[in-house]
Amino acid sequence: MNIHEYQGKQLLAKYGVPVPRGHVAYTVDEAVKAAKDLGGSVFVVKSQIHAGGRGAGRFKDNPNGKGGVRVVKSVDDVKVSAAEMLGHVLVTKQTGPNGKEVKRIYVEEGCDIKRELYLGMLLDRETSRLTIMASTEGGMEIEEVAAKTPEKIIKVAVDPASGIQSYHTRKLAFGLGLEGAQIKSASKFIMALFKAFNDLDCSLVEINPLVVTGAGDVIALDAKMNFDDNALYRHPDIAELRDEDEEDPAELEAGKHELNYIKLDGSIGCMVNGAGLAMATMDIIQLSGGSPANFLDVGGGATKERVTTAFKIILSDPNVEGILVNIFGGIMRCDVIADGVVAAAKEVSLNVPLVVRLEGTNVEKGKQILADSGLPITSANDLGDAARKIVKAVKEAR
Repeated sequence: MNIHEYQGKQLLAKYGVPVPRGHVAYTVDEAVKAAKDLGGSVFVVKSQIHAGGRGAGRFKDNPNGKGGVRVVKSVDDVKVSAAEMLGHVLVTKQTGPNGKEVKRIYVEEGCDIKRELYLGMLLDRETSRLTIMASTEGGMEIEEVAAKTPEKIIKVAVDPASGIQSYHTRKLAFGLGLEGAQIKSASKFIMALFKAFNDLDCSLVEINPLVVTGAGDVIALDAKMNFDDNALYRHPDIAELRDEDEEDPAELEAGKHELNYIKLDGSIGCMVNGAGLAMATMDIIQLSGGSPANFLDVGGGATKERVTTAFKIILSDPNVEGILVNIFGGIMRCDVIADGVVAAAKEVSLNVPLVVRLEGTNVEKGKQILADSGLPITSANDLGDAARKIVKAVKEAR
């Protein structure tokens, strides 16, 4: 689960992570009041959407204008920027061409920036340890830094048995070129961030940029926080921060039915049981010359109703030109899947090619249900056969 920047800063502040003062605003009047309450002569007005690259982004109705993050020098300028952001669609390299409507902004006090750095924490699955990454290249995407100047990325893996120690933070601080009191400030910052990461069951925390002020303080000028969905039951307060307007409607609907669905850019919809099998199915579609439109795992104990819902979610994507159903029936019975596929195909008036590969428990019964349905369903003998058939069917249907 993702949250907005201002929400992340509010959470981090509770753990002692230094952040600039700021207020969220949903209207222009609220933005003006926020600026007046903050005082000072420099403000930063930030669009709040779940996407990076906001500063370099452009609004659809004013593509040549200023971006979604602006430094202004008066309350009147805050008012103008708020009016130009709220209710308008911001397009960044992470939103895609459709962009996202800005429904809230964050008005923050200005900051005397001396240096911009990068700091991130995530779980490294290769080492099964929480890894802290830091770089002197603040403000840039870490993927870009890794591709162009990987030597500028410092990594520290923290053993879960010992937890974070002062030598970890010193290594990071020295690597970032900090000195004097900055080292102590950075160490305290990293310790607090580490505690927040663990206590809140985060999957990612990214501070970009982490800034050193003219006074030598180290503060989080931005905050991106992702959380492990499986741990949200322990954090009802964080679950309440969810902004469903920022999520894909199909993914949101899938979550309500305990379906694991992620929309992709291809044209062949996939419905599979088991995450590993789903990944293999997408790979073999690509290998056969096609492109998957989604990842969808119906799970091992899906009901007919859930299968029907999964089918509808796949077909809600206008880019889907064909569907591949790949089921290995262990806990999940093939006849249940077949019933769901037939019911869904009839309910939505299926008009794209459909290839089904079934194997496992009650497979013959499942195949018979498909054969007796009267629907144009193509059966496949194995995964390779299924991928080739759906790719061919989609190309012929174009």
